[in-house]
Amino acid sequence: MKPLRGTFTALISPFRDGRVDFPALEALVERQIAAGVDGLVPCGTTGESPTLTEAEHREVISCVVRTARGRAPVVAGAGSNCTAQAVELARQTQECGADALLVVAPYYNRPSQEGLFQHFSAVARATDLPLMLYNIPGRCGVEIAVETIKRLFETHKNIVAVKHATGSVAGAAELAAACEIAILSGDDPLTLPLMSLGAVGVVSVLSNLVPAAVKRLTQAALDGDFRAALAAHRACYPLAKTLLALDTNPIPVKTACALQGWCCEEFRLPLCPLSAEKRATLRTLLDSCLQ
Repeated sequence: MKPLRGTFTALISPFRDGRVDFPALEALVERQIAAGVDGLVPCGTTGESPTLTEAEHREVISCVVRTARGRAPVVAGAGSNCTAQAVELARQTQECGADALLVVAPYYNRPSQEGLFQHFSAVARATDLPLMLYNIPGRCGVEIAVETIKRLFETHKNIVAVKHATGSVAGAAELAAACEIAILSGDDPLTLPLMSLGAVGVVSVLSNLVPAAVKRLTQAALDGDFRAALAAHRACYPLAKTLLALDTNPIPVKTACALQGWCCEEFRLPLCPLSAEKRATLRTLLDSCLQ
């Protein structure tokens, strides 16, 4: 598999009448590939994975793999706060044809750093697919420390990347100095700062909506053209900042996609639609940014 670099879209999971809307998902995948994204990430936070059933989880990944037809790698979410369940998800996801796994830190139970090391080690041993660690303490209540990431990277040859969603630019710089693991931004507004320090891409929420624009940013940075990357960042930043601040992800980005006519404005509880006021704010922003 090629190195995990560039723009990877954290796909939304479209719903219609309480079920996954697979035609809308297929159209979303085709739109992403046409825009030239470097990879697809189904069944992550943006894909509302906590409210997908196990069967839906498999079906969504299978649908994305089938639709992509090898034109872009599929890095599928396969994490849990139960190590045994994460191991089983990893095996099932490999059977679905995914090219790599995105494995989130265990949430709620707040393990020690040794517990985190043992958890990710168990998942890594259960599959020969490449693993991208997902470090997002704001969601999980625990941060994977730099030393733990370094230890995992040096111990398991299939742990190759980390989605860095800590909000800390300094933390990314420290990690880049500690080991050669591939770092991808997990926060759209911070993609350029992190890439200036050695990160190699982004797992992007924003690219559901404007994949070509995010691709321009990461490609320019990878090419070393930081003047062009800065221009792309400035074009994306107002929309990225609002989509991540207006309400809990993925509510704003899925609403934005619905306003474009690409999916229904449907969520599963405990997520619910934007308020009328926030929806109006989003519509005004889209009118100004998507001209």
